[in-house]
Amino acid sequence: MFHEAVSIIEPYVKEYGLIAIFIIIYLESLGAPLPGESALIGASALAARGDFHIGQLFLGIWFAAVAGDTTGYLIGRFGGSALLRRYGGLVKLTPERLAKLEALFQRRGAWIVVTARFVVVLRQLNGLVAGSVLMPFHSFLAANIVGAAAWTGCWTFGPYYLGSFFGLK
Repeated sequence: MFHEAVSIIEPYVKEYGLIAIFIIIYLESLGAPLPGESALIGASALAARGDFHIGQLFLGIWFAAVAGDTTGYLIGRFGGSALLRRYGGLVKLTPERLAKLEALFQRRGAWIVVTARFVVVLRQLNGLVAGSVLMPFHSFLAANIVGAAAWTGCWTFGPYYLGSFFGLK
């Protein structure tokens, strides 16, 4: 798995540097269906090989994840809520279900935002949904920062330190 992740991301990193990974993570956190974890594993393996510094990778990815999710939140907050109220029925999101979802985010929104970072589809929709159900911004931002740090740390430092076990160093 590590060798495959490295082979996929290596040409982009060689050509564009860490900005390529930053863009992938930013867009994935914003809602695009991109291979963020695979790119991050590959980048971590490249850092383990010495191609760039692990601290720079962590900070860049963390910032990209926070910025992407926050952008998604703002899009949801200023456009998604009205769309859900108007067209939610098309995806079986009745006013009653929307009210339950909003109440859930009022009670457990911070935990949802932190843990959704580790679930593939939820990671992409996290910010958009939180904004659309009008989760308070300060709660969202705090949870987003914590969740992004935990997710980035796991997928940056995990492969970096376990790389020698998989023959990457």
